[in-house]
Amino acid sequence: MRTALFELISVRVFYGWVVLTVATLAMFASGPGQSHTFSIFVDLIAKDLEISSTSMASSYAFATLIAALGLSRMGRFVDRFGARRVLMFVIVLLGFACMAFGAVSGVLTLSLGFMCLRFLAQGSVMLCATNLVAQWFSAKRGFATSILMLGFSASMALHPLLGQWLIEIFGWRKAWVGLGLMSWIMMLPLLWLLVHDKPEPLGLQPDGAKPVSADKQSTATESDALVGPTLATALKTPSYWIIMVGLFTPAMLITSLFFFQVSIFEQHGLPRALAATMFGVSALSMAIMMPVIGWILDRSNPKYIYSGSLVLLAVSLVSITFVHDVITASLYAIIFGINTAANMTFFGYMWAQYFGRKHLGSIQGAGQTIGVIGASIGPLPLAISFDYFGAYDGALHILALLPICCAVLALFLPRPNPSAIEDKEK
Repeated sequence: MRTALFELISVRVFYGWVVLTVATLAMFASGPGQSHTFSIFVDLIAKDLEISSTSMASSYAFATLIAALGLSRMGRFVDRFGARRVLMFVIVLLGFACMAFGAVSGVLTLSLGFMCLRFLAQGSVMLCATNLVAQWFSAKRGFATSILMLGFSASMALHPLLGQWLIEIFGWRKAWVGLGLMSWIMMLPLLWLLVHDKPEPLGLQPDGAKPVSADKQSTATESDALVGPTLATALKTPSYWIIMVGLFTPAMLITSLFFFQVSIFEQHGLPRALAATMFGVSALSMAIMMPVIGWILDRSNPKYIYSGSLVLLAVSLVSITFVHDVITASLYAIIFGINTAANMTFFGYMWAQYFGRKHLGSIQGAGQTIGVIGASIGPLPLAISFDYFGAYDGALHILALLPICCAVLALFLPRPNPSAIEDKEK
């Protein structure tokens, strides 16, 4: 059936667009492990389990840190078995993890639940989805990645509202059962029927250019389209570490803003419902800007867009401290949405663009490990600031200095050339 569907669709449209559509839905399905979903639940969980904000953030940080350590191995699995098989397995486990999270009873089980959800959703689902798109697109990779990340923006708009709705009807524990069931229903049939790992074995090439004849399919995977260094070689390049630092910092700080948005708004005298609504404003801002950012990336040196996005992150950290009414909240949400759009697009774009597709899983897995470590650390400074000083604003102003430093470092990135790095390896 998979072959028949591929043949039916591919005669009408480049099949990469089908893979991109499913990958975009997978990005949406990562929502149960994302900070914007947890933000709706953290206060309720803390109250139910009778734990402090610092204990909650520490549990989240520790669990995310442990989860990050498995992503490098997950990247190797993607290289070995293909993103489709790995993603199907991950989605099955994610459904069970959501259901188990609704049964947490203390700090230990809470930490285990956070760990599973972060590793499976925020880590593995996003890794597999971005890998699929990077394999099917090259010249149009920036635009395709921006479309992919619309799934994340849709999750940011809908999962907090969906979570709040499920909480009001069923309570926070049973809400997680519903989130798990939704992940299975939405993703498993599509992954089984429609997704293929790479274009070359199907007689295609990235972007739909120059179809490969059947007698050349055996050598297609070794063609010039599949180039790039090994992870060991990539680690020796300055580009890898500049990108690494530039993705670690946004992962840390954007996670902080997601995790505590509701709490920060409430401290500034704004209602909880408004804080949840502002996720939708940010998501709309993301959805509008992502295709624009992707279009620009395909036509320019990425380091300037990369540097500018880091400056915008500093603006986001400062602007949330001035939120006091609907207008200022909306302004912050728009700025934060644009910043998140840029960061999420870079997340899927930079590794393949700079290091090719040949060993993309292992390279991206190692990079994402560092990013998730950043996300694990992110909420701690704000939690400590709140518990000890009763406010978030001072810590946010200090943290804004980090992306400014990274923005300067990003200007030293060379133009991407994965073939040249591979040649040096040989």
